[in-house]
Amino acid sequence: MLLPALAGATTKGLNQIVTPDIQPFGQLSISYQMQQANIGNPYQIQYEYGITPRFEAAVFQGLDPGIQYLATEYGIIQNPNWLLSTGFLGWSSRGDAPQPFLEGGWNKGNGKLIAGLQRVGRANLGILGGAYQANARLLLQADYLGGRGNFTTLGFTYSVTPNLTINPALYMDNTSAHKLFPYVVASWTITVVKPPKPQRQS
Repeated sequence: MLLPALAGATTKGLNQIVTPDIQPFGQLSISYQMQQANIGNPYQIQYEYGITPRFEAAVFQGLDPGIQYLATEYGIIQNPNWLLSTGFLGWSSRGDAPQPFLEGGWNKGNGKLIAGLQRVGRANLGILGGAYQANARLLLQADYLGGRGNFTTLGFTYSVTPNLTINPALYMDNTSAHKLFPYVVASWTITVVKPPKPQRQS
């Protein structure tokens, strides 16, 4: 990734921004991502794992060039309608400093809204996003990450099976030129550790 805010180096959520929901405990998502070099590393593999019900970590292996990134997220509030999370993104093997963030989410019916801040160097970048569950398989989504080196996006996630999803999107840069760049990621999710069964009350 060569962009100031590492636009593609987020925990999996919308097209580019981190989202406040946490990867379920014991679930591992493996993703393969392709994108224009203007967005970030053109070829990338991501591993995202729910370490606890409120904490997840993601490792990104860039293939061209071969750079690793680490991201983490902790869910401060996780309930059906309101979410609040914090963590960091983009800590890389080439020495890029981690980028802390704080964001909230609101879920109502089939709609989701997200807003927050991401710290990159000395700048605080705005995070905005929204999604709509059109049907059981199709999630429509749009998001925005502030800063001239970043993007506004439109895309969707389609669930081919309960375990396999595909997310194509178009990125539009935040400059006056508004150039468009394609992006696609395919994700496979498996359960590594099953959550413990709730104990019966005597």
